[in-house]
Amino acid sequence: QVQLVESGGGLVQAGDSLRLSCAASLRTFSSYVMGWFRQAPGKEREFVAAITWRGDSTFYADSVKGRFTITRDNAKNTVYLQMNSLKPENTALYYCAARVGTLVVVPNRYAYWGQGTQVTVSS
Repeated sequence: QVQLVESGGGLVQAGDSLRLSCAASLRTFSSYVMGWFRQAPGKEREFVAAITWRGDSTFYADSVKGRFTITRDNAKNTVYLQMNSLKPENTALYYCAARVGTLVVVPNRYAYWGQGTQVTVSS
């Protein structure tokens, strides 16, 4: 059974940092593209960042470029999202997701999803 479990969310102030983690039970974790998405109340789920299976290529939404960094540790079956200079508009439920194949930004192209971790940024 595939499980993705996010952690690291919380309530922070604008300008603070958070590091999200996603632990995966995928048997061949190193074969999967991993992505981070977020969904704010009343809004659609949106792409945040993704990383190739080898970790040699990443892609970010324009809104987070330069502030967020996605990394992965294939030995630990874990992907991370380092979020710096957080803004109130970054408040959302953050999900990690996995897919086999190329790095894409469309949510419905990802086969596996976690339950999400809440990030709340106060002004």
